[in-house]
Amino acid sequence: MNRILKIGVAIPAYQAAPSIGAVVEGTRAFLAERGASPTPERPLFELAVIDDGSTDRTGDAARAAGARVLVQPKNLGKGAALRRAFADLLALGCDGVITLDADGQHLPSEIPKLLPLIEEGADLALGVRDHLFAEMSRVRRASNRLSSRAISFAAGKPVPDIQTGFRWYSRRLIETVGFPENRFEAESAVVVRAARRGFSIVATPVHLGFADGRTTSHYRPLVDSLRIARAVIGARFERHRP
Repeated sequence: MNRILKIGVAIPAYQAAPSIGAVVEGTRAFLAERGASPTPERPLFELAVIDDGSTDRTGDAARAAGARVLVQPKNLGKGAALRRAFADLLALGCDGVITLDADGQHLPSEIPKLLPLIEEGADLALGVRDHLFAEMSRVRRASNRLSSRAISFAAGKPVPDIQTGFRWYSRRLIETVGFPENRFEAESAVVVRAARRGFSIVATPVHLGFADGRTTSHYRPLVDSLRIARAVIGARFERHRP
């Protein structure tokens, strides 16, 4: 891909005051290292933190670290936060968006591993953790493996780590399939939509700040698993234009 890309970076954050500052600083350091001038080696970047109705000064911590913060008036969920970020960053002319979580599990220093996939034209690039599943708790490991197999089956394409939030979404993918779900189910459903509609999905292994994110996750196993199942089934069978 010869055209210079403008890349958005979105960090959805909820009750992440202890960790968001370091994530923002690490991301900004990476962006500064890449440079802000439009040259083929140094694509342009935009960074946005989405404060999803936090009550613990998450937004203040992100601003203190130098981030531009989009504030949700109340907690609407990760999917809604990312939808807000996508609209904002695409309106600024970004060709797509990299997402990473605010709890420190995703390392900004790993972003360069996504860049070759982006430059090759990937619509959905996943920074996957399946090589680290052995370091997770038994429950977390089983959950990740089972969900990846089940959702891969619905997608009709093997995907090694469905639940990773460290991703690249192309503008073309976002504008075509949308991001309608409000909570964690959005990230699973979009994989199914992308696969069923023939978008390119690629993966690359990444290192993590810590492997097992149960202590920092807001995921509710029963409620959110049911939401994911319903969203994935809906995405699998929904009709769409060719």
